[in-house]
Parts: sequence; C-alpha cells; structure tokens
Amino acid sequence: MVKLFVGGFPLDIEELELAKIVAVYGDISTLKIVRDKKTRVCKGYAFIEMVDRAGAEAAMEALDGTSFAGKVLSVKITEEPAVTRPKPGNFRPAPNRPPRPTGSDDRQRRPRRTIN
Repeated sequence: MVKLFVGGFPLDIEELELAKIVAVYGDISTLKIVRDKKTRVCKGYAFIEMVDRAGAEAAMEALDGTSFAGKVLSVKITEEPAVTRPKPGNFRPAPNRPPRPTGSDDRQRRPRRTIN
C-alpha cells in the first residue's frame, strides 16, 4: 500500500467526494481527512492509502497542481519513516539518569508530624 498526501482542497469537502476524485486512478484502501480536534473543522489536507503504487502515481501525476472548486490541489506520495521500537528485553534506561530504587525500603519518606 502507498500513502498519498492530498492538500489544498476546500474545507467543506466530504470523504466521499474526495474518494470519487482519487478512485478514478486506483483502488483506495483508507481515506482520512485531517480535522481540528476541538472544532472538527477540516484542516484542508488528507491522507489516502492506495492499494498499489501504480494507482498512487497515476493519481499524483493527474491531480497534482490541478484546480478543484477554486483551489489548487497538491498530491504527493508520502514516504513514512521506519518505526523503531525497542525489542522486548533490550530496553535500557537513558545513560544520564541514576538507576531507580528497587525496594520499598530505599525510597525516601517525609517525616511524620506529631499531633498533640
């Protein structure tokens, strides 16, 4: 699967309308219009996963720089960075931090106040 960045479309566009424009060039796996978390208003860009690279490239070549509803579309193939996750059992704490105490007796406690 290949992910496309599509930007520059009107803020009132719906997922189905955007899907119709891109689906002409290949099958779509997922489509996500990015919206503001609080207001739910579209931010003007979306990410679309195409089933194959040929469809993604065809959509990019055909739609990048074209006008849609008075706006100029920007369509690019995104290259996702490789996700690096620590392997189980290989995690080590940061080198500049002191080791954490292991037992409950090691922790420091505030002195108790005596009530008269």
